[in-house]
Amino acid sequence: MAEEARYLYSVAKTTIEANLGEIGIEKKEVFTIPYKDIAAVVHSSLAEPYDTKDRARAEEWILEHSYVIDQAIKRFGSVLPFSFDVILKGDNSAIAEWLEKNYLVLHKNMEKVEGKAEYGIQIYYDYNDLAGKILEDDLELKDMKNRIEKESKGMGYLLQKKLDQKLKSLASQKAADLANQTLGKIKTLAAELKMDDKKRKADSYKGLSLLASYTCLVADENVQQLGETLDEINRREGFRVRFTGPWAPFSFVDYRELS
Repeated sequence: MAEEARYLYSVAKTTIEANLGEIGIEKKEVFTIPYKDIAAVVHSSLAEPYDTKDRARAEEWILEHSYVIDQAIKRFGSVLPFSFDVILKGDNSAIAEWLEKNYLVLHKNMEKVEGKAEYGIQIYYDYNDLAGKILEDDLELKDMKNRIEKESKGMGYLLQKKLDQKLKSLASQKAADLANQTLGKIKTLAAELKMDDKKRKADSYKGLSLLASYTCLVADENVQQLGETLDEINRREGFRVRFTGPWAPFSFVDYRELS
């Protein structure tokens, strides 16, 4: 038979023993095990992983896991989230010992994320809109477009290719300039920023080009200003911004030194 264990959702900034109710995976009762000023948010389990070949059930477990973390944030404010299926062997006293042993690492992470949350920022642009605006404002390019209509088919084709290349270059440069300006503003408002190399494009933004994708750790008091900064970009012709969060700060915790 598997050993007694505790399933770990997060470590919260609290000193109290609290019962959060039957909100865990498969309605498990979730509670805290405190040590000093932090506490593990757990449910009682066996020392064996959650394993299933049923994809729908696995997805439900992950959603339930995330729900508990969200509820811990609402209850305690700052939490250190753990990924799905982290199980620590032992009873409550063993978990308290684990907290004691890893206190410095956990406390360091807690200080980093306290009063902050994770946000996602994606900046998109519509090439056709941007190229159209550039063409409208550039007299030289306008003249080239007018010449295309008057030239022979062969010469018109060559001029069109030249026009397309210039528009593409100018649109790319304009988008890059905006990305650099925006990055500077975001950096002043974010405690930490990471480039999102995965560049996952949301379905509702298909047809647009992804200009930049960031994951940010932002202090609560800076969120409104960050939103206003991104709204300014969103109002620009040819650009759209996707701003998501707040999320638990998964991207900004470092557990490599945990034992």
